[in-house]
Amino acid sequence: MASSSPTGKRKREEEEEEQSPSSSKWRARRTEETYSSKLIQALRLVRAAAAAGTTTTTSSSTRSRDVRDAADRALAAAARGRSRWSRAILARRRTTLLRARLHHPVPIPMAGSSSSNQRHQQNHEEVEKAKVLGRLVPGCRKLPFPALLAEVSDYIAALEMQVRAMTALAQALSTASSSPS
Repeated sequence: MASSSPTGKRKREEEEEEQSPSSSKWRARRTEETYSSKLIQALRLVRAAAAAGTTTTTSSSTRSRDVRDAADRALAAAARGRSRWSRAILARRRTTLLRARLHHPVPIPMAGSSSSNQRHQQNHEEVEKAKVLGRLVPGCRKLPFPALLAEVSDYIAALEMQVRAMTALAQALSTASSSPS
């Protein structure tokens, strides 16, 4: 017999989150509400810092970077540090250092049959694509491929939830600003 109380419903949602794949946990209404409240708090802090003049510059690019960082941190906090990407976002420093990236030299093809060279080339391309994918997801540069795919699928689901929540927030703000007071 299913309970119709809010507590029973929340408990069922949490049980479903634990049993289902990671992408469905980002579809839960409770997760989206948690993210939205954390995002609003973070945006208030960004706005207060800009109004107080505590940021070094007030350019639009700096403010947009601050908003993006606040949204990322709120998303990582909503993930509760359960994934590698969320721990990486929460751990990184506020100012990122620019690092020079060394480009790896293109390997010289070895002598041999054309089919083995072709397979070697395809394998090399797959490895390079996996490296690029690892650089796109925070904290996943050095993961083995199966773990990388799991992190990527969770990260994509989290970003989809972020877009839904930010769209709803933008609609709510546009409705509130257009209504007469």
